[in-house]
Amino acid sequence: MLAVPTIPETAPFSAEQRQWLNGFLAGYFSIPAGAVAPPPALLAGAVEARKPLLLLYGSQTGTAEQLARKLGKASGQRGCAPRVVGMEDYAKVDLTKEETVLVITSTYGDGEPPDNARAFWQYLKSEPAPTLAHLQFSVLALGDTNYAGFCQFGKDCDARLEELGARRMHPRQDCDVDYAAPAGAWQEAVFAALTDRPAPIAESTASPAVAEGFTRTNPFPARLLENRLLNEPGSAKEVRHFAISLAGSGLTYEVGDALGVMPANCPERVTELLTLLGCDGEEAVPTADGAETSLRLALAQHYDVSRPSPDFLKAAAPRFPELAALLDPARQEELRKFLWGREVIDVLAGMSAPFGAGEFVTLLKKLRPRLYSISSSPKVHPDEVHLTVGAVRYESHGRRRKGVASTFLADRASAETAVPVFVQVSHGFRLPAQGDTPVIMCGPGTGIAPFRAFLEERAAIGAGGRNWLFFGDQRQATDFLYREQLEGWLAAGHLTRLDLAFSRDQEARVYVQQRMLEQAAALWAWLQEGAHFYVCGDASRMAKDVDAALHAVCATAGGLSPDAATEYVARLKSEKRYQRDVY
Repeated sequence: MLAVPTIPETAPFSAEQRQWLNGFLAGYFSIPAGAVAPPPALLAGAVEARKPLLLLYGSQTGTAEQLARKLGKASGQRGCAPRVVGMEDYAKVDLTKEETVLVITSTYGDGEPPDNARAFWQYLKSEPAPTLAHLQFSVLALGDTNYAGFCQFGKDCDARLEELGARRMHPRQDCDVDYAAPAGAWQEAVFAALTDRPAPIAESTASPAVAEGFTRTNPFPARLLENRLLNEPGSAKEVRHFAISLAGSGLTYEVGDALGVMPANCPERVTELLTLLGCDGEEAVPTADGAETSLRLALAQHYDVSRPSPDFLKAAAPRFPELAALLDPARQEELRKFLWGREVIDVLAGMSAPFGAGEFVTLLKKLRPRLYSISSSPKVHPDEVHLTVGAVRYESHGRRRKGVASTFLADRASAETAVPVFVQVSHGFRLPAQGDTPVIMCGPGTGIAPFRAFLEERAAIGAGGRNWLFFGDQRQATDFLYREQLEGWLAAGHLTRLDLAFSRDQEARVYVQQRMLEQAAALWAWLQEGAHFYVCGDASRMAKDVDAALHAVCATAGGLSPDAATEYVARLKSEKRYQRDVY
């Protein structure tokens, strides 16, 4: 009997593909003497049929990454040899040697690349970017039509690859928040272009949601265990600590992950909408998923009745002259100002005549889950997950406003009310693998959430690395979130340093980025000793200010030129020593 060869782990196959090929080889080389063996060409054909495929993803919250990994698995069943690579690792990929690239990417903010894609984008649009005439590609872009830069980074990647000579094997697919159907159609079209293999037979007749457990499309009906106000009396804020039971769900998470919460709309707002529509709520209307339900239930559980969609505004314009004038593309900034603080109900109230029930719901967007950074360690709180959430309440244009998910949790969720949840994995926001690595965490306000989880985790596993936290809020007396726990860790030495910035406790405002600059020498020393730097919180201002402060620390304490500081920070990102969880 011949020695049985095996496929090495370095071969361009997934673990499942290597297992199949190794099994084939074992069977082939174990054929008894005298038996008729399959022709060697059969084995060669099995290997050659697997077409190399690179799936390159850009992801901010993990959705694009998860989708890329699922597509990679599916492509392996369609005769491909997939590699799934995050854009932060673009340097490990030689595009001049690739045959086919599928780009799956989200867009961050107003048309910007996700954090893990910034360096890749700088490279791709630079002069040294290679000619890619040999390459075929297609782009799946994830976005949100509520933002002006809808899918902009996906569009930019698509255009730039074409400029570099790459051939588009299938047109770019732009996906709104409800991406499942268009993404599925794009996948099938791309796979059809790659191979003529039919779809693999499903391993289970169960629905995908059931087969995969509790997911975004099939959330777990959890129970609320705790709802505790973290602010002291007199605070201008309302930040709450929620503990949610995961018992019996099979859901697991790691620190750094997020929890998706599927909320329900405020019943009072639903009643107000019904009054404006002149409906009693019993009218039969379609849901976004194609089923049928009552208008009241549709507005409560299926549709977003807060931010008006572009389609809604366009349909309302003929019955709302002031709005119609602002829809002129040249007046986009005026439209933005007009819509600030206004919701669907304000537009409906300004119309000369309401929509019919059926037409109204078709103009609304599907109610989507909200993602919250998890603020607990599963090692400390088994079968539980904790959240740190600021309840959004304010008044504008004569109406009281409420955050959809934050007030659902604060006001209406209880031990008797199901809180539909799922875990959103965040591979790009992880503690260092080595427990003795120092970490620097910057999380003002509710941005402290994942760092409470980090500190709980590091204490639970006995990690010896030093921990430094920058925290800030409005007033120390009322807004020092988790004060007792943080000060306890500080006294015990688990928290090595705690730098605080309470903006309203003195005449001049002080923020965490200023504390960073004050401690520039120490911060630079920690970075030189291998520290990982983390940021969580507001993306529009705080995260940008902290990033600018980090560059300044490198320039002042590190003695680097502006260009060298930029290069150093980019290297921190590529080494996954600078990670952000921003929203």
